[in-house]
Amino acid sequence: MGALYDYYRAGGRAAALVEPDVGRAGGGHGPGLPPFDAVEAKGIDPIVVLGQFVALVQGVPWTVDLVPMAMLHPPPEGAPRTAEEWDALPEDSPYLDGGAIVELGASVRDVLAGVDDGRLPDLAARWALIEEFAAWHLDPGDLLPVARALVALARRARQADQLLYCWMCL
Repeated sequence: MGALYDYYRAGGRAAALVEPDVGRAGGGHGPGLPPFDAVEAKGIDPIVVLGQFVALVQGVPWTVDLVPMAMLHPPPEGAPRTAEEWDALPEDSPYLDGGAIVELGASVRDVLAGVDDGRLPDLAARWALIEEFAAWHLDPGDLLPVARALVALARRARQADQLLYCWMCL
């Protein structure tokens, strides 16, 4: 099935962590809860693939630390630290199964929100050429809809003084 990534905005960490094991795109979480403003981005992880798009937008080389983020779920303070602790986890541990949520730094939101719309076709075409997309056999325009969606999400987040988050499930 591949890795699932949903990028979304939220008004703080508590709001971002509502039902952490449920995807954010499609509004499929609990009754009485408002849907997330989210972009489904299967296969677009925050560090490498989104990071390379951010690098293209900025005109800088990609580095592993280009996208600052903080792990929110499962909480890092409870994470196993040794192989023995990992082996001792119960099958239903959130460290083994379920969704993970990271908070992206404000700089990522601001870079994406600030990109000129006229640059997006070229940026998306160049993004489609990265090594991580090689097996996808993409045409130059295939990533333009997701690039536009991520930029629009970042703009709405910046306007609302919110951060971007990524929900992921492997």
